[in-house]
Amino acid sequence: MVSARLMTKRITFGPFTLDCSTGLLWREQEPVNLGRRAVALLQRLLEEPGVPVSKSALMEAAWPGLAVEESNLTVQVATLRRALLEAAGGDAWIETLSRHGYRFVGPAVQHEEKLTEPMHASALREGHLKPTVAVLPFTHLDGDPAQGYFADGMMTDIVTGLSRIKWLTVIASSTMLTFKERWVGSLQICRDLGVRYLLEGSVRKSGGRVRINLHLIDASSGAQVWAERYDTSTNDVFALQDEITLAIVGAIEPTLRLAEIERVKRKRPDSLDAYDLVLQTQADVFSGMPDRVTKALVLLERAIKLEPTYALAHAFAAMCHHCLFLRAGLTERSRAASLHHARQALVHGQDDALALTFAGFSIGMDGHDHATAFVALETALVLSPSSAITYIVGGVMLGWTGKAERAIEWGGRAL
Repeated sequence: MVSARLMTKRITFGPFTLDCSTGLLWREQEPVNLGRRAVALLQRLLEEPGVPVSKSALMEAAWPGLAVEESNLTVQVATLRRALLEAAGGDAWIETLSRHGYRFVGPAVQHEEKLTEPMHASALREGHLKPTVAVLPFTHLDGDPAQGYFADGMMTDIVTGLSRIKWLTVIASSTMLTFKERWVGSLQICRDLGVRYLLEGSVRKSGGRVRINLHLIDASSGAQVWAERYDTSTNDVFALQDEITLAIVGAIEPTLRLAEIERVKRKRPDSLDAYDLVLQTQADVFSGMPDRVTKALVLLERAIKLEPTYALAHAFAAMCHHCLFLRAGLTERSRAASLHHARQALVHGQDDALALTFAGFSIGMDGHDHATAFVALETALVLSPSSAITYIVGGVMLGWTGKAERAIEWGGRAL
């Protein structure tokens, strides 16, 4: 049964491409570091290029349902202009309209919308597609409808964060919000949408504190694979949303990856595809032990043969050869293989944070090209700000190069 179709939307103008599904702005092949408010404003302006957009419409796009000072809009527009300044004349592409708002007057804008192929629940159970996760609208336990914006904002932010994980498919917030006003059982939602994992949550604000309870469910078995509770003060609601979102996404990604590894272990060896093969190698790759990475390389070479442009397979292979170089003889053959696979991961993994992370590590440690290495790591953090492993390996490289203060800073962020 067809369960869901997902829309991918991109907007191109000049050297820039705005990927609306992930909330990322790209300048040619490089990501531009923009916050979600600035991205929301840019998307709203690009939806009607050349047409004046009122301040109220822009504020609703960036701060939906919230009452915020107009100065916040001014700050975000200034941020946008600085980002666009990288292109000739880009700072003038957003025109201020006195007492009204703004409009986009830059180069021609092209919109591209594409529906993905339908997802079948049976195919997901068999592992023929990458895992899909849905985030239910959070339940607000205060009973005050006016406070519901916080719960909806948390849910939307988490969806955005999860959408940046390359190997996950995430159901759009707009689709999930249709379940807000009607009760439908969790497993029925999974069947209707063809998802493998479902995140449920509740929010309670009381006495200057907020409590968030979360449960991640495996749809195939109904089992709970992860649960957590967050309890903190509400001094700064927006900062709190960002902080909790990073923590949640940072916890969910490794949990889902481990759940996927356990699922793949139950499959027949002759039915494994490239994705499955790479998943099976993760524990051995992460071990850093020569005998185990040698075993992992057999599966990774098989995965690369099936999919020569599979960035994460190349990145894992680079880490394996780095381990053999470091701990099995310091041979030029291992070093060269590490760099070869790392460069392939950079070429094919420009939207994959984990592939960029491990590719950067190999290039920095084995090629001593620290400038390229940190471009890769910083790009990974733009793609996935909650990637603890990126901060970990970056901290290692900073420590090796004697940059103790930055190494401590990156290590602290990883923790």
